[in-house]
Amino acid sequence: MRAPSTVEQMVVAAAREIRDREVVFTGTGLPMIAAMLARRTHAPQCTLVFEAGAVDPEMLHLPMSVGDSRTLVGAAQALGLMEAFGYLLQGGRVDVGFLGGAQVDRYGNINATAVGDYHRPTVRFSGSGGAADVAALAGRTVIIARHEKRRFPERVEYLTSPGWLTGGDSRRQAGMARGGPAALVTTLGLIRYRPETHEPYLASFHPGHTAEEVQAATGFALDLTESAETVAPTNEELEILRKVVDPEGVFLRRRG
Repeated sequence: MRAPSTVEQMVVAAAREIRDREVVFTGTGLPMIAAMLARRTHAPQCTLVFEAGAVDPEMLHLPMSVGDSRTLVGAAQALGLMEAFGYLLQGGRVDVGFLGGAQVDRYGNINATAVGDYHRPTVRFSGSGGAADVAALAGRTVIIARHEKRRFPERVEYLTSPGWLTGGDSRRQAGMARGGPAALVTTLGLIRYRPETHEPYLASFHPGHTAEEVQAATGFALDLTESAETVAPTNEELEILRKVVDPEGVFLRRRG
């Protein structure tokens, strides 16, 4: 079996964040691949929910987006945006949501809006979509991002989707009674957050990398004391990814 690519390692690590029987609010691209892998391995009874309204589809073929008609094949329900975000997400029925963004800061806050002055930005991005809702209302969130120092500043330049805000109890004080980032899965490792302070720490670094390398590529300080090497993808996980989930390499080859 060919050694895993950087992106395959990241997808497998993200898939392992899903627990069996959970309701998973997933998105286009790598989160979708991670969810499909989890369904075919350790979490066969997790329920996938898509922003456009598909609930618990069979996922026989990789959709190109959350609005792709393939998300409706064998689905238990075909809802709309209002039901997906209102009844399911706002109703507290989503256990874990997947997010991404241009910047992720120390406390897992995400910027997907702009870099530089908001009115005259250096770069303008696509904005929240439904990400702010997922960040505020899901039981927990998992963030997937390519690991580059410019992407991980001490503080995001624009807060598109809330993480742990300024740490400690600040999220709850802002009115968000549940949720928050559980993990930041990157191309170099896995970052988690302390239960009380929500300070970031390096849980693991991917094979072929070191804790020091992860820190050097991060714009904020990480506690490295508990870090260990990420468990490598199994041959079964890689075979399912390459031959069943994304055999055409639509997302895996394009990014990895």
